[in-house]
Amino acid sequence: MEYRRVGSSGLQVSEFGFGAATFGGRGEFFKAWGDTDVDAARRLVDQCLDAGVTLFDTADVYSDGASEEVLGAALRGRRDSVVISTKAALPTGDGPADFGTSRHRLIHAVESALRRLNTDYIDLFQLHAFDAATPFDEVVDTLDDLVRSGKIRYTGVSNFSGWQLMKMLAVADRRSSVRPVAHQVYYSLIGRDYEWELMPLGVNEGVGAIVWSPLGWGRLTGRLRRDTPLPTTSRLHTTASAGPPVDDERLFRVVDALDQVACDTGKTVAQVALNWLSRRHTVSSVIIGARNEAQLRDNLGAVGWSLSSEQIALLDAASAVDAPYPHFPYHRQEGFARLNPPLYDSSRPVA
Repeated sequence: MEYRRVGSSGLQVSEFGFGAATFGGRGEFFKAWGDTDVDAARRLVDQCLDAGVTLFDTADVYSDGASEEVLGAALRGRRDSVVISTKAALPTGDGPADFGTSRHRLIHAVESALRRLNTDYIDLFQLHAFDAATPFDEVVDTLDDLVRSGKIRYTGVSNFSGWQLMKMLAVADRRSSVRPVAHQVYYSLIGRDYEWELMPLGVNEGVGAIVWSPLGWGRLTGRLRRDTPLPTTSRLHTTASAGPPVDDERLFRVVDALDQVACDTGKTVAQVALNWLSRRHTVSSVIIGARNEAQLRDNLGAVGWSLSSEQIALLDAASAVDAPYPHFPYHRQEGFARLNPPLYDSSRPVA
């Protein structure tokens, strides 16, 4: 297991982290993800720690807080050896104070998370979504106060657009407040939008990527094939409409390439997809989830080996899409390319 700094901060995390969204199982949606109880969670945590995983990620909205409760119980007695990441902003109820990133909401969310996680501090606290109704100054000042109080150590965001993250960074700099060091993003072989705007921003501003759903919302586990019915046990039957979309032709083009590389390397499709992603530029950690020990063991098999340059090129080509405007002129016309040479190789991880 490698350990990397999150962006340009001093926070170090394992190259693969564990996502606890499968813990708790409250509500139909999250029950489809998993309903891991404390005893089973403790075994998964043991497995992670034995493999060198240090980052454990959750959120207040996962199973109405039950995920945080189960994770806190599973980590009891081992708090000092792990990095806990949680998130808040999405609705946890129907009341006017049950969503968003206002000062009132963030302070309440952090205090509630500390109680559920049974800890005195949160290593990485992230805004789960952008809140257009709350001024950036208020958000930045509140996070700064929470860091100075010792309740959180580092801050980050999740699912922000480029301008939203850049505005928050600018406000933090203007007010001499703590800056977000992490951006928890969707990024996978079938979802490479992160590379156009957010990756260069991360390079320029020292913001590391914490990747969620690296297997494309469960589509790159190796169980989906052309002309093959979706397995009855797949959570996609319940959750597919909530996940990142992808057209079937592109999905199966990527799966075909993954099958070829898996055959060449003796690894599974999921392991190849995870390994490819872990080597991408700005990626500090890739969050993997599992409903049982066998799934976790398979995902952790992505650690400790490297794809060849030829295999990476094959996967890159199979997953490539045309750049959206205003990025495409830089790739198609010499004049634009001379003005905007590449700042980095997207396949090279942060040093």
